[in-house]
Amino acid sequence: MNAIENMLTRRSVRKYKPDMVPKEIIEKIAEAGTYAPTGMNRQSPIIIAVTNKELRDRLSAMNAKIMGTDTDPFYGAPVVLIVLADKSMPTYLYDGSLVMGNLMLSAHAYGVDSCWIHRAKEEFETEEGKAILKALGITGDYEGIGHCILGYAETEPTTASPRKENYIYFAE
Repeated sequence: MNAIENMLTRRSVRKYKPDMVPKEIIEKIAEAGTYAPTGMNRQSPIIIAVTNKELRDRLSAMNAKIMGTDTDPFYGAPVVLIVLADKSMPTYLYDGSLVMGNLMLSAHAYGVDSCWIHRAKEEFETEEGKAILKALGITGDYEGIGHCILGYAETEPTTASPRKENYIYFAE
C-alpha cells in the first residue's frame, strides 16, 4: 500500500476481537514509531509495548477511572502501545504526537487496526502510574502522550466522513 492510500484509508477502531497481534508485527509497528520526526532529532519519546493482559487491564481500569466510567476505554484491544515523552525537551508533546501518528499508520500498513486513546498524561501523573514506570525500569521526567491500542476489528471499518469545508486555505 502506498503512503497516501494508507493515510486516506486508516480508521480508528472501537471494537476489537480478542486475537493477539503477533509479536513480530508489534515490533515492526513500534519500530516505525521510532522513525517519527522529533525536534532536533532529540528523540524525546519512548514506547512501552503492553501485551501482558494483567497490566493491560490495570491500565484500562486506571484510564476508565480518570474518564469517570467503568467501561474498557481500550475497546477490548489486546495490545497497548503507550507513548511517553521527556518533558525536558521543548518539543516533547509534538514529538510524541508524531510517534502516535506513525504507530497508527504503520499498524494500518500491516493490517492491524488501531485507535488513539487519551488520558495517558493523567495516568502516569498518579502514584500508581509512576510505580508502573519504576517497575519497568523507566526513569526520567516523562509525560504520557497517548495510548495506541492495537488489534483486529470486530466489524468492518467505516468509510471516511466527508471533510469539512474550508479545511485548507491557500495564501497565494
